[in-house]
Amino acid sequence: MVKRFFGSAKPRADDADTRRLDAERAHALVEESRELVLVLDESERIVAASRRAREALEGVVEGAPMPPGIERTMSSLRIPYQAGGERETLVYVAYGREVAAYEELRAGFTAAVSHELRTPLARLMALLESAELAGSDPRTLVEQARKEVERMRELIDDVLFLSELESGREVVALGGTRALPVLEGVLESLAEKAERAAVALRLECSASVDLPLRQRMVEIVAKNLAENAIRYAGRGATFTLAVESSEGEVRLVGRDDGVGIASADLPRIFERFYRADPARASEGSGLGLAIVKHVVTAAGGLVEASAGPGGGLQVTCRFTTS
Repeated sequence: MVKRFFGSAKPRADDADTRRLDAERAHALVEESRELVLVLDESERIVAASRRAREALEGVVEGAPMPPGIERTMSSLRIPYQAGGERETLVYVAYGREVAAYEELRAGFTAAVSHELRTPLARLMALLESAELAGSDPRTLVEQARKEVERMRELIDDVLFLSELESGREVVALGGTRALPVLEGVLESLAEKAERAAVALRLECSASVDLPLRQRMVEIVAKNLAENAIRYAGRGATFTLAVESSEGEVRLVGRDDGVGIASADLPRIFERFYRADPARASEGSGLGLAIVKHVVTAAGGLVEASAGPGGGLQVTCRFTTS
């Protein structure tokens, strides 16, 4: 006997497993969402809610009616759909100001990334076109093109790292790290770059002090502080990386005695892509100090910028110790 199936697929032994997997995926998508997400049945009762919604919204209990005050005081987006023949509604809830601020930040960040990539891309295209001209020096042009590609790679790496920090995929504070060997390694890795920029590197750190960060995060913060000075302090400057401790506090300080920046620019140096000197816009990704701030604050610390004791710039990362 030949059996034929038209219109719908033949039931398979693994259909139940497929449905189970689909249900588990759907649950995980709602549960782990960074948004405030509610799923309502036809009677406006809560079928499911994301963990963030349960934590942030008072009265959100699965099986209970949706608290009426939520949509009166907050912005929401409703998306009706059908599941298994039942009508349900997916509700995204947000504070109105948060939504506007997020959209503004996202649009500004996207525009900034596009602008920052456009500059090295334009230079790269100009170099490639120059290589086709008679009498050009291909070796020199290829080396210059390689540097532009490296700038783009650095920008992309920094953008991805910031994204990981913001989405919670990078754990910042996890135990402590003995500071001295890590900071020595960072400055040694930058010695050649600093020599080319004529910036001297110094380290002041006790052998017994710890920083409340993972080793990788200590490396990232120290590297970005040092590279900022190497790029912008100016020839003949000295950059000092210091760890200072006092009762209840440990500080990671990066200071240089270079050209410094105007006091009006100090509050903005931790902004993404902000550069006090537009003439140096091609140097670095413009994200180094933004990354420093994000790592430090994610670990429960504070970061501040000030003029150095002898001029220049000082960035202080403060951590409370128990």
